[in-house]
Amino acid sequence: MNVVDMHCDTIMKIYQSPINNPAHLKKNDFQLDIPKMQAGDYLLQNFAIFMDKKTVDSPYEEAKNMIDLFYEEMKENEEQIRPVTHYEQILENGLNNRMSALLTMEEGAPIEGSVEKLEEFYNLGVRMMTLTWNYPNEIGYPNAIFADGNEQLTDQPQKGLTDQGIEIVQRMNELGMIIDVSHGSDALVNDVLQYTDRPFVASHSNSRRIRPHYRNLSDDLIKKIAERGGVIGINFADHFLQDARESGSLINAICQHVRHLHNVGGIECIGLGSDFDGIPVHEDLPGGTILPSIYDALLKSDFSNTQVDQMFNKNVLRLYQEFLD
Repeated sequence: MNVVDMHCDTIMKIYQSPINNPAHLKKNDFQLDIPKMQAGDYLLQNFAIFMDKKTVDSPYEEAKNMIDLFYEEMKENEEQIRPVTHYEQILENGLNNRMSALLTMEEGAPIEGSVEKLEEFYNLGVRMMTLTWNYPNEIGYPNAIFADGNEQLTDQPQKGLTDQGIEIVQRMNELGMIIDVSHGSDALVNDVLQYTDRPFVASHSNSRRIRPHYRNLSDDLIKKIAERGGVIGINFADHFLQDARESGSLINAICQHVRHLHNVGGIECIGLGSDFDGIPVHEDLPGGTILPSIYDALLKSDFSNTQVDQMFNKNVLRLYQEFLD
């Protein structure tokens, strides 16, 4: 099966755990740890560096501290999982029955609009960056600020990338750092399409047609991302999968979103972006151990083994083969 998941917040959860009772990747009570990933047949997990920039003095320093923690956890568990910056390392780890970890950043605030700081984080191993979170930053604007109290986008004119943001995304293309547009405004996604020429991802976003929510993607954006050769990671958060008033299975909701992405963008644009440890625990999707059940549910939804394997790993690995040289 070999799961490749483009987004989790487990490093943040470990970082925020109490000093007198610290959590670790080796085993914890979160949605992801080493045993859960092994039970779920993980090949690779993206680990995001994330903080709410309004709650810290320096997002830049906070990000560096979290990166230090990431590498400490990798060292402690090197027999089971190792960090990667090159595609060949993913293959080598797989051959040696080890999982791979790709370091990413959710929220571009730590680079402070600076190409030099972007390059610093690249040199520290960051290979994907979500441009914005829920607040504007030096790079651009999120959909959250253009939405109403009912989680719907309003008709107000949107802002996308800033001038600094245009410079940043173009340098990301040159470096080989993957652009992630999840959380970004619709205008930001269109600006990325205009000012760059390489594939990019929405690492943890769903279909706005299936679940109307500003965090999900319109059919137009799904099609454009697919045409660029990008990948959209299905987010497991219940509020992005279905309305709170609905009571259906979240695994069935995942299948609905996958079917719609397939119909709009084709099988090649679909990946996984669970957002584990950044979303509420739900009995339908308790953590990494549930991935085999999702795989089976997709097979029962009339997708072939080949198609489900594309969603679970091959589509993202194709992108990583291009970028992680």
